[in-house]
Amino acid sequence: MDRVKENRENDEYLIRFLRSDDLPRLVKMDQAASGRNRQAWYEGKLHRALEESDVRISLGAEVDGVLVGALMGSVQYGEFGQPEPVAILDTVLVDQNFGRRGIATAMLAQLLQNLRGLRIATLRTELAWDELDLLAFFGKAGFHPVPRLVLERDVTQEGES
Repeated sequence: MDRVKENRENDEYLIRFLRSDDLPRLVKMDQAASGRNRQAWYEGKLHRALEESDVRISLGAEVDGVLVGALMGSVQYGEFGQPEPVAILDTVLVDQNFGRRGIATAMLAQLLQNLRGLRIATLRTELAWDELDLLAFFGKAGFHPVPRLVLERDVTQEGES
């Protein structure tokens, strides 16, 4: 599935499946974006994506052998009362030095092609309401709000159960 693409800066990059040795770069890209070191979280996430998943959908993009972007997700079968399989995209990372060069768009295009090949008709993601750049990216990519309501409860406060 390795595919070479060319971006707006005329850098060539390779879209490929993620590997276990991508962990340090995932952590570094995330830390630059979030300001936090979430190595343990990414260790578990990468392990689940590579070792525990029946279907591998997580992708990376590299330039000159260095990982500069990643999409991570999973395929769920029958979640929340929905009988059809759905792909969940829960992580989009692009190295800040390679932003706005079409890397996320190319990874998403490859992911969509892979999902069509697996006969998975739906790709779902969530984002915070104030992540405007990400919202714009997903909007341009054809994502739209769905008629579902996500509910949340603070479990640290006592009260009605």
